[in-house]
Amino acid sequence: MANKNQKTIDLVSGTRPCHDEDGGSGIRMAEMLLRLFPVGLCVAALVVMIKDSETNDYGSLSYSNITAFRFLVHANGILAGYSLLTAAFTAVPRPMTMPRAWTFFLLDQVSTYLILAAGAVATEVVFLTYKGDVAVPWSEACESYGHFCKQATASITITFLVVICYVLLSLISAYRLFSKYDAPVGYLNKGIEIIDFRS
Repeated sequence: MANKNQKTIDLVSGTRPCHDEDGGSGIRMAEMLLRLFPVGLCVAALVVMIKDSETNDYGSLSYSNITAFRFLVHANGILAGYSLLTAAFTAVPRPMTMPRAWTFFLLDQVSTYLILAAGAVATEVVFLTYKGDVAVPWSEACESYGHFCKQATASITITFLVVICYVLLSLISAYRLFSKYDAPVGYLNKGIEIIDFRS
């Protein structure tokens, strides 16, 4: 009976018992590293893209001339800040309440889709600069701006490493959130009646 009362108190306070918290220190350490690692990656992708410019006989081309690349820079900047804040928050052991678990889950989902969208849009633009598109009429700019295209490709590649980190973080935050919910015990104990429609 004491265990049942303890469980009720834990559900009311929004926390789980200490031995069950966050799935153990191993998951917390992995999460902290996964949150810290994207800080460097985001800054690297941001710096590479910001320095991406080239001038030749055809004129000057910079990342700021292309909206998709500006979006990529802003997304990497936002995620660098978010990753740093959440890494600092995760480094301090504290009980993960239900509101905190939901907050991490939702923010991780938004961050994952934000950086994925930025990377996908920038990838499409780089593809067009390499291959061109007659329908839009977009010429193959990389023949004239090879250095610019290489730097843009490097920045996008680094950004997709951030995407991988955030996909893993989304899985961890989903695990931490949904492991707080108990299975519906009443339904598990009931027998399941199978109806034969062939008769």
